[in-house]
Parts: sequence; C-alpha cells; structure tokens
Amino acid sequence: MYSIALRSPLLFPTLFLFLFLQSSPVYVCAQDNSDTDVVRVRTDLVTVPVYITDSRNRRVIDLVANDFELRDNGNIVKIEYFVSGTERVAILFVLDASGSARDVISRQREVALALLSRFGSESEVAVVRFAEKARLVAEFSSNPGDALRAFELPAVENRRTAIFDAVASAIQTFDVRSTRSAERRIIILISDGLDTVSATRPRKVIDIANDHGVSIYSIQIPLYAPIGGRLKPRPASKGFREIAEKSGGRFFIAGNTRSPLSNQSSLDLTPIFQSIEDDLRGQYQLGYYPDVETQDGRFHNIDLKLTTTEMRKFRVHLLRDSYTSIK
Repeated sequence: MYSIALRSPLLFPTLFLFLFLQSSPVYVCAQDNSDTDVVRVRTDLVTVPVYITDSRNRRVIDLVANDFELRDNGNIVKIEYFVSGTERVAILFVLDASGSARDVISRQREVALALLSRFGSESEVAVVRFAEKARLVAEFSSNPGDALRAFELPAVENRRTAIFDAVASAIQTFDVRSTRSAERRIIILISDGLDTVSATRPRKVIDIANDHGVSIYSIQIPLYAPIGGRLKPRPASKGFREIAEKSGGRFFIAGNTRSPLSNQSSLDLTPIFQSIEDDLRGQYQLGYYPDVETQDGRFHNIDLKLTTTEMRKFRVHLLRDSYTSIK
C-alpha cells in the first residue's frame, strides 16, 4: 500500500491547528516562546484484513487483538489498530457499460447503493464506468446521489471490453485516500465477465490490488450461448474469478444459471450484496506502523497466526499477505 508522509513546520493558533489536523495528512510542528510541541499524524498504517474459521468453516467473531501475532518479513510487529467487523468502507463500483449487462446494472442501482448505508457514517462510495477505457464518473462521497446517477449507463457503440485494464486503473482511485488507511477498501466489479482487449494480465491486477489493500468482489451477469446442444452461460474470461478470490474478495454469478430462458429483467442482486455485507462484517482488520528500517521501498511479506494452542485449531484466512513499503 502506498502512503504519503510530508513534514511541514508551521505556526498556527490553537483552534486553526486543530481544524488543520482533522483534514490534513501532514506532519505539523507548533511552537511557542518556551517549548516545542510536536504533533505527528501518521499516514503509513499498514492494514491487514483477515477472517477466521473453525473446523466447520464457521466464522469466529469474538477474538481480540491479543489473540493475534503479526509479522512483517518474519519480524513481530506491534498491533496498533484493531477492529472486529467493518466500521468504515470505501466502495468503488466498477461497471461494465459495454455489453448486455448494462441494463441489469442500471436496474439494480438502488439495491447496490443500499450497501453503503449499512456501514458507518464515514463510509463513502464512488463509481467507475468502462468499455474499452475506464472513467471515474462519481468521486468518493458519503452522499450516494452522484453514484445513483452514475448507475444510469448510456448506450455505447463500442463493444470492445477491457475488464482487467479497467480494474487496474480503477484501483489507482484509492491513492487519493492515503490519509484514511484504516478503512476497508473494496471494488465491486459488475460485468458479463468477457474481456476482449485488455493488455493488463489478471496476475498484475491481483498484485496491484494487494499492494493497495483493495479487495475485489466480482459479479458476473452471465451471457448464454449454445454449448453442446444446450443454452449455457458463457464462461467468464480467465482471471475474472481469480482477481476476486486472490485479492481477498469473492466471486458471484447472478441469477439461476440452470434456467437460461428466465428473463434477465427479473434478476435481483440483493442476495449478492447481502453476502458481501456479511463477508465484510465477519472480518477483522489489524494495523501496524512500520519502523524506519522497514521503510525501505521493498516488497514485504505479512504473516499472521493465533497466539494460543487452543486457537490454532482455527484457520486463518489472510486477505492481504504482502505490500511494498514507502522509502
């Protein structure tokens, strides 16, 4: 995950300094005639989302920070941020405007954006549309009004689709949110899953997502074609499922694929968005601040284990196992 760390020695009245600190990611020094008070605002928090399951694959939800041991490149680090469940999310919808999924996406906008209201008041949503190229059409906001309008996808003449290029580009949208590193960052990708022109490989998308601490939830609106004498959903492009599952998200297929003649206008994505909410609420988020030696601009492996013998029967599902540090 990329971070920004700036130093700015300034002299402010007390009230203005307080307001400034609430909105700025910089380091600030405030001085008077006798003493020097240094107020430091850290923006280099490394966040690690994880969920735990028992022997029956049920979520374990009552753990505390002391139940975990976190390591960076093999060295134990102090857990300085811990949340059970998800308090704050930044949701970026990445919408395929190029194909038949467009109409389904437009009809499901209220259902999709209802997800934002189920998390904390500081949660925000943004929207990217794509066909051959990606475009940010609604910037991050806690007010879903702009995002609602962005779900009204216009008809496009160009049917070329670059899913992996679009997602790789969309991930960069989170760069401006470097001061909110404790939030849970997710992309909800809605598409028919058929990529025709991307230059970016799925493995690269996964690497970029993991480096930015972003999890991808892929929703395929299936297209049907005659396969083996029967109408069957066309398989998504190779990697469409993997970019979700290997970035800490999940993959979904909308509708009943065993009933290809059912009217797509009746598709309801509510159960999928409910599953995404449940998935996020069943996670923990841990965070730590790298020391000076760790800030070397290199690739780092993250490892996490439970601290007691009794808990080691549980399975740790680490949703972020690496990052590239700042230098």
